[in-house]
Amino acid sequence: MTRITTLIENAGQVLTCAPDAADLVGALKNTVVAISGNAIAAIGSPEEIAAAHDLSAAERIDAKGGLVMPGFVDCHTHLVFHKSRVEEYAQKVQGRTAAEIRAMGIPVGITATAQMMREASLEELVASAAERLDHMLAFGTTTVESKSGYGLNTATEIKMLEVNRELGHRQPIEIVSTFLGAHEFPDDKPREAYIREILDEMIPEVARRGLAEFNDVYCDDGYYTVEESRAILERGLEHGLKVKIHTDAYSHIGGSKLAAELKAVSADHMNFTDPSEYAGLREAGVVCVVMPALDFSVGHSRPFDARALMDAGITVALATDMCPGCWLESMPFVVQLACRLYKFGPAEAIRAGTLHAAMALDRGDRLGSLEPGKDADIAIFPYQRYEDMAYRLGRGRARLVMKAGKVVFRDAEGV
Repeated sequence: MTRITTLIENAGQVLTCAPDAADLVGALKNTVVAISGNAIAAIGSPEEIAAAHDLSAAERIDAKGGLVMPGFVDCHTHLVFHKSRVEEYAQKVQGRTAAEIRAMGIPVGITATAQMMREASLEELVASAAERLDHMLAFGTTTVESKSGYGLNTATEIKMLEVNRELGHRQPIEIVSTFLGAHEFPDDKPREAYIREILDEMIPEVARRGLAEFNDVYCDDGYYTVEESRAILERGLEHGLKVKIHTDAYSHIGGSKLAAELKAVSADHMNFTDPSEYAGLREAGVVCVVMPALDFSVGHSRPFDARALMDAGITVALATDMCPGCWLESMPFVVQLACRLYKFGPAEAIRAGTLHAAMALDRGDRLGSLEPGKDADIAIFPYQRYEDMAYRLGRGRARLVMKAGKVVFRDAEGV
C-alpha cells in the first residue's frame, strides 16, 4: 500500500484537466486527491482511496466544498522590471499616442523600462518581483515563466536572468527562465551591432552559465525581421536553448511560419496570424499562447480570434503577460477575460491556463493536470463549480495552494 502524506477531501468538484478529459477539465464529484510526498498518488472516491492506500499518517485538508484543481501555469510574463510606467498608462487610457506622451516628457515603452532596469540593483529587482509573485501565488499560480528583455545590453540581460535564479531559491513558485535579449533595440547602439552582441556575447554567456531554458525573440513589424529572428533563434538552438517567439502581435511578417519551421515550443500573441498558417503550427506541435489582458490593457485594435485557432485544432494556452504595460497577477482574471473577450468556454479557459500552459513551457509531462505521478501542484478555490471562476468577475483568490505536495499559501479564512 502506498503511504499517503496528504489527503484533500470534501471538494465540491475536483478538476483533473487530464489530456483525455471529455469535458476538457475532468470535473469529478465525490472525489478525493491522495498525495504521497511531492506527487499525486491517486484520485478517486473516498472509499476507493481508503481501500487501496495507507492513510494512517495522512494530513487531511478539508476543501469545504470548494473547487480543487491544478495550480495555474503562467506561461508568458515579463516579471522582472523596476518601478513602473504608470504615467504612460494613465495617458494612453485617455487616448494619447506614444508620440504625444513623449512630447509631454514621459518615457514610453520597452526602452523606458530598460533605462530604469540599468539603474536597479539585483536585490531591488528580486524584492519587487517577489512581491508580484506573492500575489500570483494567492491567485493559485504555481509556475511562472519569466523573461529577460528589459536590459538591452549584456550586463543587464544577465542581471535579469540572475534575478530569475535567485527568485527560484527564495520563494515557492517554480520559475522558468527565458532569454529575450531580442525584445527591442537599445537607443545607444546601432541595430547591427546590437544583434551581433546578442549572437556573439549574450547567448553564449547565458548558455554557459545555465541561466535560461528558452530563447525568445520579438518578430514583428518595427522589431526583429524574420531573418534576424531566425539567426537569433538558431544561435540559441546551437547553445541548447529551446525556441519561443513573440509574433503577429501588431502585423504579419512571417513569424508564425518561422515558429512552425523551427518547431518552437510556443508562439505568443498571434493577433495577426493568417489562417493559412494554422495547419503548419498544428503539425509542428507549436502551442499558441494568447493574452487577453494585454489586448485589454493596450486597447488592441485587433483583439485575438481565439475561436479560429482552437477550431483549427491548435493547442492554445493562456497567460497574464505580466509586464509594465499589463500589470496583472491573477490568472483567474485571465480566465474571465478569455471567456468574454475571446469567446472561450469556461472549461476551455481553465484547461488553457493549466495543462496547455504547462505544455507551452515543455512541462506537460509533470504539471498542469491532476494525474497520478504528476507533481502535486494544486489550488483550492471557494467555488462549488468551475464555471464560477469565469462568472464571478474580479474574484479569484485561492483558499489554499500547494507546490510539489507542500502547502505554500493559505488564505486568511483558512481551509
